[in-house]
Amino acid sequence: LFTVAAVVAAAAPGAAAGPVAVLDVVLGAVGVLSCLAAYGIGVQRSRVDAVTIAGLFFLSGTAPAGVRRRLLGALGVQVVVGVATSAVRVYTPLAFGILVPLFGLGLTALWGARHGTFFAREPDLR
Repeated sequence: LFTVAAVVAAAAPGAAAGPVAVLDVVLGAVGVLSCLAAYGIGVQRSRVDAVTIAGLFFLSGTAPAGVRRRLLGALGVQVVVGVATSAVRVYTPLAFGILVPLFGLGLTALWGARHGTFFAREPDLR
C-alpha cells in the first residue's frame, strides 16, 4: 500500500500528497509503538533467555531463513521507497515517507520478541 501510494504521489503530486503523508505518519507511529512493545517483551524474555539486539531487531540467528528474508526484505523495500520518494520531492508532504521504515523495523522486532529463538541465559553464579 505504501509503495503504490508513494510512487503515485511522487509521479503526480497534488491531491494525493496529503493522504500519503497521513499514511506515512500513521505507519511510522505504528512502527514506533511496535518497537516499544518489542522492547518490553524483549526485556521480559531477557530474564530467562540471552536476548540480543541483533536477534531481536534484525532476527540474526533467531528466526527461520524464510521469515527473516520476508521481514527484512519488506523493511528493505520500505527503506528504498521511503528514501527515493522523499528525495524526489524533498520539501513536500512526501518527505514523511522517511518515517515508514519504522513500521517494518517495529514489526520485525515484534516478531523477534514474540517468536524468536534465543539461547537460554547462563545462570548467575555469584
